[in-house]
Amino acid sequence: MDAIFFDIGGVLLDSASVRRAHERFVADLSEEAGLDSDAALETWREELGAHFREREGTEFRSARAGYERAIAALGIDGEWEPLFESALAETIEPNPGAVEVVETLAERGSYLGVISDVDAAEGRRILETFDVLERFDSITTSEEVRRTKPDPAMFQAALAKSGTVPERSLMVGDRYHHDIEGAKEAGMRTAAYGADDGPAVDHRLADLREVLDLV
Repeated sequence: MDAIFFDIGGVLLDSASVRRAHERFVADLSEEAGLDSDAALETWREELGAHFREREGTEFRSARAGYERAIAALGIDGEWEPLFESALAETIEPNPGAVEVVETLAERGSYLGVISDVDAAEGRRILETFDVLERFDSITTSEEVRRTKPDPAMFQAALAKSGTVPERSLMVGDRYHHDIEGAKEAGMRTAAYGADDGPAVDHRLADLREVLDLV
């Protein structure tokens, strides 16, 4: 493989740790504002869910806009970003082997890219927290492309940056329809990490470190 692309959430990033970070943030915010933390968390989840459900097709919807909507629904008017960033930085965790795989591939000289539906700033902040941001040659986000996976534009944009041909590029993803089918339709090789099985899966990974043997 000439290029290896990773999704962030669910692949490099442990998704469960994100939920814990949001729970901590809402609890800290509730304490500062004198709110019931359980009710506030329910409102937070409802508003975020509604924000993303209103998306049409593969259009991009900013997570930050969803956070602002949920904050407004809680009746909070003030600076919340430092508290949110602190909760994320101190709570999110990489999946087992993720940092090792990125560092090893980078040391081998492999082209490394990200293809993720995250907001650009949030994606970079996550990679920076794991101290691997500088290991990536390119980062392609839905905020940049204005589309989400499996829209072909996401994969085409990433491939254009890498200058590699699809059949010599590997996509590592955790969602079958978005990551695996989307990449396969773009002509890429695929590695499923936690994704459902299906005809678009070329390789299944029980551990991210298995990527090192593939490439």
